[in-house]
Amino acid sequence: MNASPKPSKVVIIGGGIFGVSTAVHLARLGIATVLVNDGPLANGASGRSLAWLNSARKRSDAYHRLRLAGIDRYRTLAARYPDAPWLRFEGGLTWDADDASNEIAEIVDYEHALGYHAQWLSPDEIGGATPGVDASAVTPQGAIFNPGEGWVDLPSLISILAEEFRVLGGEIVTDAGRATVEIEGARVCGVTAADGRRWEAESVLLAAGGAVPQIVAEVGETIEDATPVALLVRTKPVRHPLKAVLNTPRVAIRPTPNGGFALDSAWSEEEVGIKADGSYEVRQSTLDGLLREASKVLEGNPALEIEDYGVGPKPIPGDGEPVFGELPSIWGYFVAFSHSGATLGLIAGELLADEIATGRRHPLLADFRPERFSPPGQ
Repeated sequence: MNASPKPSKVVIIGGGIFGVSTAVHLARLGIATVLVNDGPLANGASGRSLAWLNSARKRSDAYHRLRLAGIDRYRTLAARYPDAPWLRFEGGLTWDADDASNEIAEIVDYEHALGYHAQWLSPDEIGGATPGVDASAVTPQGAIFNPGEGWVDLPSLISILAEEFRVLGGEIVTDAGRATVEIEGARVCGVTAADGRRWEAESVLLAAGGAVPQIVAEVGETIEDATPVALLVRTKPVRHPLKAVLNTPRVAIRPTPNGGFALDSAWSEEEVGIKADGSYEVRQSTLDGLLREASKVLEGNPALEIEDYGVGPKPIPGDGEPVFGELPSIWGYFVAFSHSGATLGLIAGELLADEIATGRRHPLLADFRPERFSPPGQ
């Protein structure tokens, strides 16, 4: 199903990178667009993302191509903002545990076969490729350095895109509570906020992070969901030479614009508790443990202190692949639901805006349509 070409009014639900990126691309196309968010911009997954820009390790060919296109758009943005502290391409360094799960040799061969720039380094070679790593923490199998990778601070980028959106005539409504997509027959007709405000629309993009599967289920659509809880810790500024993103067995680390580090890991996320009222419980021991693990892999093993942390859903579709495009049964109802929001943020917004504006489906999104979750024959 394709929406009618060139809608006169679009409403976007969600103030994260997918929502804001699509909004600014629609505004560049001259389409009147309103962006509605339940709280301030970047208050969801975009505000607690490690935001590593990459296509490392294994995934489907289509997903790899889309991620490469996403990195390309960030390269263009970096040329526009060459000194930006919120967007850097200083590479990524990865190593695995010293056990049977270690795939470093296999992954470096895989990445070489794809033409993805990868260097296999022994522990004592790492210092010559990228500074700031305690080589004694690297397992004997060595590490992969991907020189073309980078990171972005999504709240900073969202702020810049939102300002352009406003200059182009876009409207941003924050602190609106949960918004509801209105449907007449088999097509969207508008959006209503929790406080009763309403906006007419010929097309709607739902980019509400981890809530997307639940919201579309209310209109009879299925998007398989594997969303876990995410925990991102940001440290206070510390003088340290690390510039690359680190992905290690016990912690992932990237620099932050203010000179600190952003940290996450699988084990720390698993320790987050969910209370009866739906709020989250993060133990001090978990936070302290994450700081210790980060210090172990950093040159000089610096003392790290917490500045703040964010906790909440990390959007991941059930099959791990992105979900972009129009729902199969409702005209003009588009969705954006994916892990890798940072890497895909700019390219997804560009392609979704084009689809909304023209009704033409882009081939880069062909494998990521929401209808793949529909029962056979539906």
